[in-house]
Amino acid sequence: MKQIFALTALITCFYVHTHAQNNAIKLQNTISIAPNDSKATIINKAAHVVPTTNQLSALKNEFIAFIHFGPNTFTRVEWGNGIEDPKVFDLKELHTDQWCQAMKAAGIKMVLLTVKHHDGFVLWQSRYTDHGIMSTGFRNGKGDILKDLSASCKKYGLKLGIYLSPADLFQVESPTGLYGNLSKVSKRIIPRQVPGRPFDNKTKFEFEVDDYNEYFLNQLFEVLTEYGPVYEVWFDGANPKSKGGQKYNYAAWKKLIHTLAPKAVIFGREDIRWCGNESGGTRETEWNVIPYPENPDTASHFPDLTDKSLGGREELYKGKYLHYQQAETNTSIREGWFYRDDEKQKVRSTDDVFDIYERAVGGNSTFLLNIPPNRQGKFSDEDVKVLTETGKRISETYSKNLFANAKISKQEQNTNITTSTPVTINRILLQENIASYGERVEQHIVEAWIGHKWEKIASATNIGYKRILRFPEVTASKFRLVILSSRAKPVIAAIGAYYYRTRPPQLTFSRDINGLLTISPKSHEFGWKPHGENATANLNKGTEIYYTTNGTEPTVSSKKYNGPVSVSGGKIKALSIADKEKGPVAIETFGIVKKDWKLLDTDSVTNDHAKNMAFDANSQTYWLAGANKHQIAIDLGREHSLTGFVYTPPQQFADGMMEKSIVQISEDGKNWQTVENVAFGNLINDPTPRTHYFTKMLTTRYVRVQATSIAANKKNLAIAELDFLEK
Repeated sequence: MKQIFALTALITCFYVHTHAQNNAIKLQNTISIAPNDSKATIINKAAHVVPTTNQLSALKNEFIAFIHFGPNTFTRVEWGNGIEDPKVFDLKELHTDQWCQAMKAAGIKMVLLTVKHHDGFVLWQSRYTDHGIMSTGFRNGKGDILKDLSASCKKYGLKLGIYLSPADLFQVESPTGLYGNLSKVSKRIIPRQVPGRPFDNKTKFEFEVDDYNEYFLNQLFEVLTEYGPVYEVWFDGANPKSKGGQKYNYAAWKKLIHTLAPKAVIFGREDIRWCGNESGGTRETEWNVIPYPENPDTASHFPDLTDKSLGGREELYKGKYLHYQQAETNTSIREGWFYRDDEKQKVRSTDDVFDIYERAVGGNSTFLLNIPPNRQGKFSDEDVKVLTETGKRISETYSKNLFANAKISKQEQNTNITTSTPVTINRILLQENIASYGERVEQHIVEAWIGHKWEKIASATNIGYKRILRFPEVTASKFRLVILSSRAKPVIAAIGAYYYRTRPPQLTFSRDINGLLTISPKSHEFGWKPHGENATANLNKGTEIYYTTNGTEPTVSSKKYNGPVSVSGGKIKALSIADKEKGPVAIETFGIVKKDWKLLDTDSVTNDHAKNMAFDANSQTYWLAGANKHQIAIDLGREHSLTGFVYTPPQQFADGMMEKSIVQISEDGKNWQTVENVAFGNLINDPTPRTHYFTKMLTTRYVRVQATSIAANKKNLAIAELDFLEK
């Protein structure tokens, strides 16, 4: 089925026609599949699964934040053990206004605070435990971080959410702990009254639960009634340690939440699901209408859904229920969920955060970014800088819809978007009317009228709540959206065109063992849970790269880089150009190609770090020698005129840095002559490639490097790469 349409003038007739055609199936959040349903019936039902009012509101938040804060901030660990002395939370000052200012600047609309992480330490003045903020020196035990944050959220117009960990290591480890204490299930009144601490909210519940579920429900009651409206309750599925076969009475939790926080969605259960990773990775196709083996509205167990495809046709056919459950793409701005330090704990670049924003929000999910406060109760300067820059990019890019005044004109079966003058765009934003008609589009393209013909400028699969298409900039005055396939007649709620100002990126080089050189935008160094995306490349589609191989400065008259090229060695320079703006020139000197190299001998080797990893053209692998005399001899394949060599130490292993060495050559690969002594300094603090130029040119086929000193007096030798430079 191929349908072409756009914009509001045509949408109304689609509404009427679609509603009349499919009124036999009622719009619902969950629709059951009958055993005799045909595939066509199942797909038709899927097209009538819609979000709840709360889910739709949560989708409209688009960009939300996590705050991980607690004892781990001070102990510098990711998961506490539950037996920490509360006084390790040595907070002196708190700046929740600064948090909210920074989040507001980023365009964030809601913040979730980890009021209790797995360690059981609570950040509010709970009536039901003393393992928390009340047992610290912060404000003489009277501090309440949730209260401060709630007030700041109201001040800056942010919604508030709560992360309350079902796992609780304090209640596991404490001699009087309630978690898994084998208590009997009995009728309990929630909240349990505490003398001198009455509740303003007089709602009462009666549940049949055990001790830990009563404790958890009492705490839920506190955080949902005493800190203003709560819009999301976040339940983590992680559980570092269980005890006594403890079970959670989710049905009771759910009833309490729905009663006390009627506008809240519940993460990790039927409302919102985990995207399947913590890295900021997104699916190419993220359906929010997905199949379930049991009714999710009555289920108590919700497994993590991590498959590459969750809601395609083949997956839907296998379900017993079809349910709307949106994804949250959650990750951290820092390497880790909790703050550790400002030196070694790297921060994501603005490119990376903005790229995840476009992929997540523009891929039918919500972007949940963690920003951990430091030990001074603030967001660190680098985090604030990235948040502010990200917000500016979002505003600059999406504040002006270049289709705002476009006209609709029909030509036979085509519906065109026509602007009064040509517009230059590199983003298209699409939305379906999921509230009234569900998710329907399965495949679509956008075309522009260029050179007296229609040319495809972008394509994707589903649309759902929102789809952002990114492509090299085009200038035209006529565009059209083409739906190639859909589950029912599609209903588009919005279409917009935008322009992202590309920034010429820094470039980086890589060359394989055969001498094939790749030039690409440089990825920001961030080692925590990599998502595999090159954010800078994603954002700068259409950037042009020019390069030289003779050491001269590259210009637009130099060779244009269109893909990997064969380079034998020497000094390579490259320049990126985006929208006529020039980026910095990248420079790197490459040694001779390694494809014909052969290993003559080494004296020792360790498992998993083979000898040839010292020259496999991959700096992520390394040869790790044993604790003997260290040397490696190589046959270069033919005679070369060598001017120097490069030693690359492994980034991931600091105990084998080659501080001093000797270089030897041979005429036959057997008898060796020492020709050079080499010394490198500060390797442990700066494990970057080091170059040594020989005092005179060496003409040889056989070369041997022998380490004579390892940094910090370590016993092993590690070599990520050896390279030899030629005249």
